Amino acid sequence: MPPLPYLDGRSVSDADQLIAAFGAHACAEASARADRSRDLGNHVRFCHWRQVERLIELLSVPGAVGTVH
Repeated sequence: MPPLPYLDGRSVSDADQLIAAFGAHACAEASARADRSRDLGNHVRFCHWRQVERLIELLSVPGAVGTVH
């Protein structure tokens, strides 16, 4: 399991939009966007899209992740 992503409003919104637009392929699209940002030298956007990718992956896991109280 990858590390838990940092959640901010923009990451959640972008993940939601990718899931709506790409369905099961949303994680791959976030990865492609991260790669594109890295290739352009934009490390801030690269990190953003990697976090979105992790969030989408986390949302696909059935059941709770982490500490359950």
